[in-house]
Amino acid sequence: FGEKANQLQLRRENLKKKIRQKMAEGAGLSMPSGYLPYSGNWRGIKPETYSAFGAFTHHEKDHIGRIVFPIKDIGGRVVAFNGRHMSGGVPKYMITPRGAKMPLFPTVKALKNTVILVEGIYDAINLHDKGLTNAICCFGTNNINEEKLGLLTLQGVTNIDIFFDGDEAGQKAAEKVKDMCEKIDLIPRNIYLENTDPGALVESQVEKLKR
Repeated sequence: FGEKANQLQLRRENLKKKIRQKMAEGAGLSMPSGYLPYSGNWRGIKPETYSAFGAFTHHEKDHIGRIVFPIKDIGGRVVAFNGRHMSGGVPKYMITPRGAKMPLFPTVKALKNTVILVEGIYDAINLHDKGLTNAICCFGTNNINEEKLGLLTLQGVTNIDIFFDGDEAGQKAAEKVKDMCEKIDLIPRNIYLENTDPGALVESQVEKLKR
């Protein structure tokens, strides 16, 4: 028990060091010149929610036809832009700059020391829009690791609800994340809704989840 406690303490100190380094790295990326804040309600998301996430549109090639979100790390720096195409363009999501390392997003206040981990940004935005403001996304199930999960513990998180897609791939990924959480003393719980995903839930379904 003592050895495990020492390992956890060492991991926390290393994570704190990484956060200090990120905060000292500067302001991050700048918003593109001439961007326009998005004020619509595409996919039934309230304009106020889009505003809270800093959504915008822009004429730059990579952003045309997309609602774009500035992605901030735990230090508050913009590290990437993630644009969702609104009319079936390929790719559906465009991340710039290419190869950017995506953090868990957004940085939230845990509710009762708990956060909800979902796969995509619109999964998180939809839950925020419907009142579950402790939702964060990992930008795909292959973009999650113990280090990113460990940063949550420094924000007072002790419990994590894993809410991935209800298909086989989503549930296999949820099991892997559950194992990661247990290794770093985060208490995981899997939320399983068959044949659906968090980004498709309507208000009444989210209300049921809250209860």
